[in-house]
Amino acid sequence: MGRFRSPQSQAKFAVSQHLAIGKPRHNQKNDGMIHGIGTALTHTASLKGVATFISDRKLDPIGKGLAGLTIEIATTYLEFRSQQVGQKQLDKDRQAMQILLGKKIPVAKSELTQALESRAYSHFQIQLVSRAQTSKHCSATRIAEDAGLRAHELYTLLLTTERAMSPDRQWSDARFEGRTNFKLYNVTGKGGLNREVAISTELAVELESLRLDKSRKVVDREIIYEQHYNIGGGKQWSDSFSKAAQRVLGWTTGGHGVRHTFAQKRMRTLQSLGNNYDSALAIVSQEMGHFRPDITEVYLR
Repeated sequence: MGRFRSPQSQAKFAVSQHLAIGKPRHNQKNDGMIHGIGTALTHTASLKGVATFISDRKLDPIGKGLAGLTIEIATTYLEFRSQQVGQKQLDKDRQAMQILLGKKIPVAKSELTQALESRAYSHFQIQLVSRAQTSKHCSATRIAEDAGLRAHELYTLLLTTERAMSPDRQWSDARFEGRTNFKLYNVTGKGGLNREVAISTELAVELESLRLDKSRKVVDREIIYEQHYNIGGGKQWSDSFSKAAQRVLGWTTGGHGVRHTFAQKRMRTLQSLGNNYDSALAIVSQEMGHFRPDITEVYLR
């Protein structure tokens, strides 16, 4: 497939190898073939995006293009894509890659959809929720609010001396402006982006007291993480937060709403220090691990 130079050509060829237009689908729903013209067009559009991603990220050193697609590359692409499109489109992209690979790909959650559905809590409300959780989830909630973390990023916390930031991004020196008495940690976010996050000194001391003697593997939504601290994270933490919020508040917008709280608080702080809206937005976007500031704007509603 490497002989095709354009992502569009690669996508068309890949789809052509799995066409079964006109053949009945009865009892062949999971035969790995494409039976409809509409589906073929949808998969072509999705795979064009995958091919472009592979090329732009230089993930294809031997020139295979889409033929070199792996589960790891597919997962990374979905994490990247999850900040750009809703859940429906994200599932279409996953299905197209599954046809090409002939293997199941872990489901990715659209951050855009989550952001549109979630809303911020007040700091007091988050405190009430955290007190209604078990100790490990309580710690996770307070850290998630303080650093603006995604659920799965809680599993990836590590000291900055132990993991570096992703080098393929221009990091602003204005990150964490207005914050004092904090310690820097590193988390792995969407698309494998490693970024620094600030955690208050008090919480950092608590976190270090929960350091595991030996890291452990944790599986969350079919993805394996290496965890270094005995705190909650992922779906277990999200479920714990939602149940606790329902108990003490009578309603919940899910654990993702904590990131809304972080974004809005940081925007207020940065603008109070004299940053204009666009500058503040760009800083918060980097602190939250977004690829585009306009995604961060969703969190400000």
